[in-house]
Amino acid sequence: MKHSTRGRWACFGVAVSMLVLPRLGEAALGGTAASVAADRAALAAVHRATTTRGAYTVQEFRSDSSTVREYVSASGVVFAVVWNGRAHPDLTTLLGSYSGEYRAALRQTARTRGLRRQQVQSDGVVVEKWGHMRNLQGRAYAPALIPTGVTIDEIK
Repeated sequence: MKHSTRGRWACFGVAVSMLVLPRLGEAALGGTAASVAADRAALAAVHRATTTRGAYTVQEFRSDSSTVREYVSASGVVFAVVWNGRAHPDLTTLLGSYSGEYRAALRQTARTRGLRRQQVQSDGVVVEKWGHMRNLQGRAYAPALIPTGVTIDEIK
């Protein structure tokens, strides 16, 4: 009977680890302001600037291949991510918990030959990518998390 209780606790611990640990490493869009440092480390980037504008703060960091800006609301939630550079950054890291939703929406989006701009939209996230070789840009945002008074045009 004692073995059974230990086994259940072990299973519970593994289940909790599976739910919590990946989010700590992948927190970004929809994550807390603390996730910005995790994203910077995951992309091997260095902090470049912090800019405060009315209802949000922009954290900018740069890696060898791209510059990333994360928009953090006054309540401490990352509501948008913007990038530009020679290559698109790892979106799994930047989209965090929205990554799966993005991939599912991407699979349903028809590909157009010669298209230089792509928009993938789901219920919770919008991802836009454009540009050409060595000048690739994009942005992702969670419309429900955008602070009141902030327009999408400010996310650039």
